[in-house]
Formats: sequence, C-alpha cells, structure tokens
Amino acid sequence: MRDLGVGLGRQETPHQDQMLLLLQLSVAPQFLPHSLRVADLAANEVVEIFPLTFGEKPELRSVYLHNNRLSNTGLPPNTFHGSEAITTLSLSSNQLSYLPPSLPASLERLHLQNNLISKVPRGALSLQTQLRELYLQHNQLTDGGLDATTFSKLSSLEYLDLSHNRLATVPEGLPGTLTILHLGRNCIRQVEAVRLHRARDLRYLLLQHNELGASALPAGTLRPLRALHTLHLYGNRLERVPPALPRHLKALVMPHNRVAVLGARDLVSARTLAELNLAYNRLSSAHVHPGAFRRLRVLRSLDLAGNQLSRLPEGLPASLRFLKLQRNQLRALEPELLTGLNKLQELSLAHNRLRVGDIGPGTWHELQALQVLDLSHNELSFVPPDLPETLQELHLQANRISHVGPEAFLSTPHLRALFLR
Repeated sequence: MRDLGVGLGRQETPHQDQMLLLLQLSVAPQFLPHSLRVADLAANEVVEIFPLTFGEKPELRSVYLHNNRLSNTGLPPNTFHGSEAITTLSLSSNQLSYLPPSLPASLERLHLQNNLISKVPRGALSLQTQLRELYLQHNQLTDGGLDATTFSKLSSLEYLDLSHNRLATVPEGLPGTLTILHLGRNCIRQVEAVRLHRARDLRYLLLQHNELGASALPAGTLRPLRALHTLHLYGNRLERVPPALPRHLKALVMPHNRVAVLGARDLVSARTLAELNLAYNRLSSAHVHPGAFRRLRVLRSLDLAGNQLSRLPEGLPASLRFLKLQRNQLRALEPELLTGLNKLQELSLAHNRLRVGDIGPGTWHELQALQVLDLSHNELSFVPPDLPETLQELHLQANRISHVGPEAFLSTPHLRALFLR
C-alpha cells in the first residue's frame, strides 16, 4: 500500500502553480489522516497549527513547514502529541522567537534556520537523544539565550550550525559526539579550551568571520580536539598561526587575517597538514622563517596569495601539488627555491612584478609535473624560455608581450590552453 502524504507546498504542473497562488494556506488543516507518513505544507502563509494537524499520527515520519509565517503562538504545546516517529522536522524561514517546546523525542534532523530565535528555553532539547543534525543558523541567538544544558543531552548530535547569530563565546556543554560545528559569522572574541574539552570527536570547526584577535586562541585551546580535520578561521584579526595545533589537522584555512610572522615552529605540531591557506595576510619574506614549511611533508596545497612576499619562500615541501603566490611583490624567481617540487601541478604567479630577466636559467627544470602556470599581470616582455614539457595551460595575459617567436612553445608540446590577451 502506498504511503499517504500531503504536498500543499509542492508545485509540479503549470496548472497546479496557478492554483497554489490562489489557494495559499494561512491556517493548516485541523484534521489530517491518521495514516499520514509525510506532510509538506512548506511555502504557504500558515500562521496557525492545530493539535490534530500533526498530532496523533503514529506513522508520521517527516513534517515540512518551512517558508511560512509561523510564530510561537501558532504552534500549540501539543502540536506533535502522539506522533512519536517523526524523524525530520523543518520549521526554517518562519517567525519563531524561541525554540518550540515539546518537540518529538524521535527527531533526527531539526531545521530552525532563518527565524528570529533569541533563546532556547531550558530543557527544550533534553529528550532529543536521537537528534543528529540541528540547524540554528541565521537567528538572533546570544550567549544569554543558551546555557550549559542546552546541547548537553543531545547524545547523538553530529552536526550543529550556529552560524550567523550574535554569540560572543563558544557554547557550553557541547556533546562528545559532535563532528561538525559551524560558528561562523558571530561575534566570538575568544575560544576557551573548557568549552571544547568534551568535543573530542570534532572534525570540522568553522570560526570564520568572528572577532578573534591576537590572544583569542591561547596555547592548548585546540589540543583536546585530537580528531580535528579542518579549522576555518577566515576573516578574523589573528596575528599569528594558533599555537599547538592538533596533530592530525589536515586543513588550516585562515585567509584575510593579520598574520605578519611565520616562525620556525608555528606549524611544527601540524605535520599532517595537506592544505594551508594563509592568503591575504601581511606576510613579508623577511618574516617567513626558512624552516617554516620544512616539516609539512604531506602538504599538497599552499596558498600565500595577497601577501607582501618579494621572493619565493624557502623550504617548500616536495609533496606540493598546488602553489598560489599571486598578488604579492615577487621580483625574481630563483631556481634553487623550486628544487624538488617535481609533483607540483599548478603554480600561480599572477599580479606580481616579474620580468623575463628576473627568471633564473633552469627555473622550470625541476617542475616536471607542472600542468598549469599563471604568469598573467606581470612585466614580461616575451614568452619565458624552456617552459616545462608537461605544461597544458599557460596564462600570459596583461604583460608587455608584443611579439611571439616561432620557437616560443617548442618545449610545450602538450599545451592545450594559451591566454595572451
């Protein structure tokens, strides 16, 4: 027997589109079938739900109420009474001001993003021990709207999105099962180690676009996060790489900060890094230690674009596949600084101050796997000689090249894309 569902928010045919525009629901049906399994009333104008709209539905699994006009007064406390099998509930893009009470204990996914929620009442999430995904982004949550017990009972929670709120600190009581934590676009100024000590299985910590400054991540703050894979710190006010990074960290993403110094030991604890993004900081060649990258023996991607580097960094790891150095102040390419980079596939040197005479003889010799080379927006007067045989894509636009000789591309038989505008 086929499941019975209600799909008043779905649009399947042009005729149905017109009918829905004329028959936008402002009040949910008072009675729906006892056998209901899926109810979709999304994208209406619903302001009120009745006790038996979704209540007393033992087979009900999914309820979609997003994109309506529901406030808390439109959701009675017994909205889901007797419906103890609901696993997915979407209340996003409504007008809720606090997290509704008496939500089904069976929930696995709860969508509350894009509301006006400023508070999660104490105990509102105390019974949802099967909840795996909780979406609270784009609300008005402050530290006062949460307490130490808000998330502590969610013993199955893996994904928590609190981005685009007004939090000043990392919430307390994070469950140990959490693997992904979104805290971007808040007002967080400091991360306290005690707030993270239970989240030992955390793999992705996203703190981009907060107010993290020089002392925001004291030594040891991230040490308990032994499983951390990715740390996003984009768009803060950090002046150094956070100390004592977790040993198994694979990706450190912190462009658009204020990092001006990279010391010999700043990355020493993160030897398993595969991706390092320090683009658009304040790094100059004089303040990047020659040994800063030497121990990153599995690093595949290094992004140093938009800094103040005047020469290539020393000690680049042989494991590199992708190297971005565009929008710096490079005036010369020294062959010895590219020695050993025989796995490098893409090199971006665009928007620098390079001239052909500043590219030393044999510069490209070591780059035996290079496929993409971007030398656009420099000061080159002709095509650099002896380009790598493996090259497939070459960017030379916005230079000073006025003539291309017949021998210019003899060394690049595999070239597929050439940009000379």
